Amino acid sequence: MEDRFFNASIYDRQAQAYAENCRADHMTYLPSMEILSSDLLAQVIAGRNACCWEKYTSADVQKALYSNKRSIEDFMALLSPAALEYLEEIASAAQKERQRYFGNSVNFFTPLYLANYCENYCIYCGFNCHNKIKRAKLTNEQMEREMQAIAATGLQEVLLLTGESRKMSDVQYIGEACKMASKYFKVVGLEIYPVNSDEYRYLHQCGADYVTVFQETYNSDKYEKLHLAGHKRIFPYRFYTQERALLGGMRGVGFAALLGLDDFRSDALATGLHAYLLQRKYPHAEISISCPRLRPIINNDRIEPLNVHERQLLQIVCAYRLFLPFATIVVSSRECARVRDNLMQIAANKISAGVSTGIGSHAASQMGDEQFEIADTRSLQEIYAALTERGLQPVMAEYVYV
Repeated sequence: MEDRFFNASIYDRQAQAYAENCRADHMTYLPSMEILSSDLLAQVIAGRNACCWEKYTSADVQKALYSNKRSIEDFMALLSPAALEYLEEIASAAQKERQRYFGNSVNFFTPLYLANYCENYCIYCGFNCHNKIKRAKLTNEQMEREMQAIAATGLQEVLLLTGESRKMSDVQYIGEACKMASKYFKVVGLEIYPVNSDEYRYLHQCGADYVTVFQETYNSDKYEKLHLAGHKRIFPYRFYTQERALLGGMRGVGFAALLGLDDFRSDALATGLHAYLLQRKYPHAEISISCPRLRPIINNDRIEPLNVHERQLLQIVCAYRLFLPFATIVVSSRECARVRDNLMQIAANKISAGVSTGIGSHAASQMGDEQFEIADTRSLQEIYAALTERGLQPVMAEYVYV
């Protein structure tokens, strides 16, 4: 059966057969997973499910545009189909908010993939445990050479990533990477498998500043179909990752849905609600939001974001900026150069540069296959020059430690 929002061709016979044998309840925590006393998940899902996009009119969009303090209802109006007619005005308003809170600055960072071993079966991801790719893991010596090579370019913020395999990339291994990264970079982020709050506390003590986690989709039923096995299959544990990270002392947390897995408007709404409600609960938290669209992966180049075109992506990014003006909005190398540069000028304020999604390649030849195909292959110097030409000010790090 053809899926409206995700290419049904990837539901091959192997995946269907595997799913029948791996029917762990995706809403039930495993014994090792920390359970928080929180109703945040119920609030976000209720908000997502209650929204009726067809009810929003031009009047609702104009009200949202000219509000001094935008409500959740205004956010919904800005994401609605009716808002596309006002995209130019929405972009102009978003640009003013960006200027107000961030000026012309654009923060730079780069990802460093430490390992691509994974124990999850997520059918849209190049790292999934059943995908036949070249697997690798950096040793401490290789890791340091990679960090030295990145630091030599002038970059001062690094995002450390692993595949989601606790066995191959345990918390101690990631902690050692954080300690090492702290010697070379002012800001150290993590995008790893979700862990408990005490483990986040340990990683923070090792030098990690923030944690980013993609919920992928906030549609629980679709989430179950896409995540056939592994710890990632447990929907609520992943949802509460950011809160556990804050309880573990992290300064900041990042949110994202992978646009194109399900109805992109509903997932963008849930992402914004998740970030908004968590910041109300933890006012000190630094919030960032990413806006990734699906990209082709090794052994399945048919994976593409459905119904999320450039105008819709711009709409989402601008709606985030107007609803959460203080939030950092990140655009990764999943997007092409033109789209990224335009979004930086209008509403986003953080960009990746010098990117490789494979294991190794900054200091030596690539050891392991990449997670997905990047679209913006420009060098750090080329991105820096392009943004400067647009009147923007690249910033390598906005933190000064004394």
